[in-house]
Amino acid sequence: MIRRSLALALAAALLPMTASAADLLQVYEMARNGDPQLSAAESTRLYDKEGAVQARAALLPQLNGEASLNRTRTNPNHDLTSSSFTTKSRNYTINGSQTVFNFTQFANLRSQRELSQAADFTLDSANDDLIVRTSAAYFNVLVGIESLSAAQTNEAAAKKQFDFADKRLEVGLAPITDVHEARAQYDQARANTIIAQNTLADAYQALTELTGQPVTDLRALPADFRPELPAKYATIDTLVSEAVAQNPALKAQELKVNAAESGVSAARGAHYPTLSLGASAGKSASWGDVVGDGGSSFSPDRRTNSVGLTLNVPIFSGGATQSGVRQALAQRDIAQDGYEQQKRALDRNTRNAYQTLVAGISEVEARRLAVVSAQSAYDASQVGLEVGTRTVLDVIQNQRILFSAQLDYANARYTFLQNRLQLGQAVGTLDIAELQDINRLLTQKAATPSTTVN
Repeated sequence: MIRRSLALALAAALLPMTASAADLLQVYEMARNGDPQLSAAESTRLYDKEGAVQARAALLPQLNGEASLNRTRTNPNHDLTSSSFTTKSRNYTINGSQTVFNFTQFANLRSQRELSQAADFTLDSANDDLIVRTSAAYFNVLVGIESLSAAQTNEAAAKKQFDFADKRLEVGLAPITDVHEARAQYDQARANTIIAQNTLADAYQALTELTGQPVTDLRALPADFRPELPAKYATIDTLVSEAVAQNPALKAQELKVNAAESGVSAARGAHYPTLSLGASAGKSASWGDVVGDGGSSFSPDRRTNSVGLTLNVPIFSGGATQSGVRQALAQRDIAQDGYEQQKRALDRNTRNAYQTLVAGISEVEARRLAVVSAQSAYDASQVGLEVGTRTVLDVIQNQRILFSAQLDYANARYTFLQNRLQLGQAVGTLDIAELQDINRLLTQKAATPSTTVN
């Protein structure tokens, strides 16, 4: 169930790319190699799968060897001055056993096999989660870059308005209130730039936390990007059905429910008799002497072989068996309730992700038009200020609207891409092909504004 082919497909996709380009695919490959959370998930899978190996081992033949060497001194009259006997013996034994019938062990093996399969799906879910986390960190950097660029442009425009108002005040063409308003706007714009610089620097650090190494020269969306709904996302009900059938996290929880059910059978198996086959082979010898008399004795090696069946019938265990059954039933109910809760949440999240993705298409276009309108309004007010039909306050207000529209547009574009990946994660179809489709949209080199606070 593990997507071993994922890394191979990714490596093949990266071959024709230059080493200097840091697109979404390459950043994801860095995260696969450097993310501690995914590494821990892989180790957890290996840990969980050993449970099935150990449960199976309990049903296989058991063989052990034993060797002993003993020395015994006996004084028959409790008198240290009288003769005493010293006896030595050695013994070698090999014991073997094979379970013939043990209901608990068989049920435990079924339970552990279910958990082993669940571990595979859990790792699949961790891989999907890494794609979503990596893309979110990547897009946060791109949003931060565009936000900082807009903040710097806004700061430059605010400085221009402040200088303009100050000069008009000197020649008596503007009131002092215009200067104060322009100054307040300029100071606010400077503060916004500082905040944007800090936000971008933290976004880069979050990406480094995932990859384990600094990442620069990212690829971004072009200015003419127009979002579209993938053809495979037909109807919401179909997507919900696919999510319930394919989502790896839900599949893992379903297998845990099955494992808990087998755990109930294992607990009830403690009431049943067990039957095992045993065999042993051994060799022993003993020798000794009488201290004071000079006598000695020696017995030749004796070989002992035995084979037999052992039937163990449980009669009473102080109520521990019944308690174990009740505990297993409670554990099963917990797993079933967890599955039902996760299934309902998946239904809701899938529907919300689909509706958000559909709405995002219209939102991105609306945000784009809002930027165009805000830019036109700002340009018009700037011309009006120069000819005397607009005041500095009008220009400042339009400048604020333009800055807000630019930030909203940047967020809407990359939020749409992130929602597309999250919908694929919910449905259970998120894979390298989906990431490649997103990566193909990132055709423009992102700007690299300074994150140093001035």
